[in-house]
Amino acid sequence: MSARIGVVVMTALLALYIVLVGQRAWLLIASGDGVAVAMGLALVVLPPIAVWAIGRELWFGVRAQRLGRRLEAEGALPQEEVAVRPSGRVRREDAEALFPAYRADVERDPGDWRAWFRLGLAYDAAGDRRRAREAVRTAIRLEKQHPA
Repeated sequence: MSARIGVVVMTALLALYIVLVGQRAWLLIASGDGVAVAMGLALVVLPPIAVWAIGRELWFGVRAQRLGRRLEAEGALPQEEVAVRPSGRVRREDAEALFPAYRADVERDPGDWRAWFRLGLAYDAAGDRRRAREAVRTAIRLEKQHPA
């Protein structure tokens, strides 16, 4: 739930940022000065890029959450018990010990979105966010190609 609150807060801050940047862009463009107009036009380009980026991340989160819920409903989420730190994060050494089994599942059936999603969870638990996101994106793509 706290992640959703964070997303809402960040989206609201982004909306405020877009409004303020748009206002500044308009003032710069209206000034008529060549350099100010160029800066104003640059500021007009940045907010749509920010909206696209946040939209892409939100859509990724929605699709990943949907797949996670689906795996949970199927009883196919990882069931291993691992030690956690007081902060709630999985101990890295425990996550790394489980990782080879999930990688082997993907190697055995590279077209299985469930295996890719579980591999993404293993990467995330081991602290490798970049590979975790890549694996979950692969799971999303595979599930989209072969929905049940």
